Amino acid sequence: MRIRRLYDDLTGRTHHRALEALRGQLGKAIDGVSLTARMVRGEIGPAEARAEMVDVEHDGDSLRAVLVGELSTALTTPIDREDLYRLSRSVDDVLDNLRDLVRETDLYGALPDTADSEILAAVAEGLALLQTAIGSVSRRPAEVTMTTLAVRKCAGRVRQLYQMAVAKLFEQELSTDLLKRRELLRRLDVVGLRLGECADTLSDAMLKRSH
Repeated sequence: MRIRRLYDDLTGRTHHRALEALRGQLGKAIDGVSLTARMVRGEIGPAEARAEMVDVEHDGDSLRAVLVGELSTALTTPIDREDLYRLSRSVDDVLDNLRDLVRETDLYGALPDTADSEILAAVAEGLALLQTAIGSVSRRPAEVTMTTLAVRKCAGRVRQLYQMAVAKLFEQELSTDLLKRRELLRRLDVVGLRLGECADTLSDAMLKRSH
């Protein structure tokens, strides 16, 4: 078995499997954004979105498990092993917070706000850029650093939109609905923070790889 693992490492098969699992995990996070966006647009109700999110999260967790399994047995990895693990964990955090957003919208009996579509679009763009970057790690590493900067901008856009939404919210009189809305906006802000962590981790990993 060890000889087989060594052969896979030397031929790049292990690297391919690890990166594909991470790309797949990012894909599930994008699915989570899409599902959440359907909810905020009123295409599906919070309860239905919550039920569908269970499957999306399960698939994401399964792909993370595949990646962790590869990292535990691989002799070499395409980028630093710890950074790959951290990146996967941050992607998982993005999906977990989207799950919590959908769940809390349902639990609070809150009305989804279509204004959140713009924030979710920025998150989706950032995740898609990360997918592209992961696909370029082995073949075009120089492009990865530039792409992570674009992901960082998406995360910054989420923070900016969040701040604008909170400022608008504070113009209203205090009410239960306002407090619910504040909690949900904070959840979106955390999604953006985790997206930024993804970009920072990949950027750090590529810097180490270049040395």
